[in-house]
Amino acid sequence: MGREISVRCPVRIDLAGGWSDVPAYCNLKSGEVVNVAINHYVTAKKIIDKNRRMTVQYSTEIPIGCGLGTSGAMNVALLAAIAGEGRELEEIAELAFQFESLLGNTGGRQDQWASTFGGINHLTFRGDTVEIKRLDPSIEFCTWLQNHLLLFDTSIQHVSGEIHDKIWQQFYDHDEQVIQGLDMIRDAGLSMASAIHDEDISHVINSMRMVMLGIDLIDEKLHDPFRDVLTPLEEIGSVLAWKAMGAGGGGIVGVLVEGGEYAKSSLIQATESVGWTQLQWEIEYSGINQQ
Repeated sequence: MGREISVRCPVRIDLAGGWSDVPAYCNLKSGEVVNVAINHYVTAKKIIDKNRRMTVQYSTEIPIGCGLGTSGAMNVALLAAIAGEGRELEEIAELAFQFESLLGNTGGRQDQWASTFGGINHLTFRGDTVEIKRLDPSIEFCTWLQNHLLLFDTSIQHVSGEIHDKIWQQFYDHDEQVIQGLDMIRDAGLSMASAIHDEDISHVINSMRMVMLGIDLIDEKLHDPFRDVLTPLEEIGSVLAWKAMGAGGGGIVGVLVEGGEYAKSSLIQATESVGWTQLQWEIEYSGINQQ
């Protein structure tokens, strides 16, 4: 008899702190990230036939290079399927990170931990260690977040490795503006964790705005693909804050919108006019799910 193992893992949105999880930074200071697993998935399958021949395959629901940590989720699912039996969740997440590192990825660990554990988490990175603190706000707060944080796919693929290489070279060269920006992004992660714990909406908005300022200090080009569409709406108060969901330079952007229907319709109309598509989402509270 043959055997099949199927594993499904969620991708994530990064609310604040992304970049500070990269070893180049968190080897010196703690990285602080708040991210949310969402109901879009990567699935991996391991099939062993009756002759003990193995086939491995995986598929994604969303495009690669969109900024939702798809490659991290893909490797978590793959390793959970082929080597996950008897392993702790933290070990699977770390194996997935190390696998990507061998392939030349210079990013951090937030994607693998979000995909492995699911839910809303405050992740603290110190060197090679990860501390995960589950954030468990009320249903009312989660509903607010899902209704007011809209995701839009620009269809502009970014290559995060190329983006990271440039920024981290400046970091190693002690570029004061880059270091200031990274510190601000880290502080935004701490601020966002506190905001969600306290269910303080104004604090959530200010934390995302802090990320925006930090990203512009690192490199304004990271947010340029979104600026012409979103800045006019921000100036009239329809948009409260926004940020790239990955390294930037394209991919998916998250937009915190003012609560009225007019603000939402104005935002959707503006994004549709430039060919963006809205990605519906909900929080996914589970991580690795063997089916």
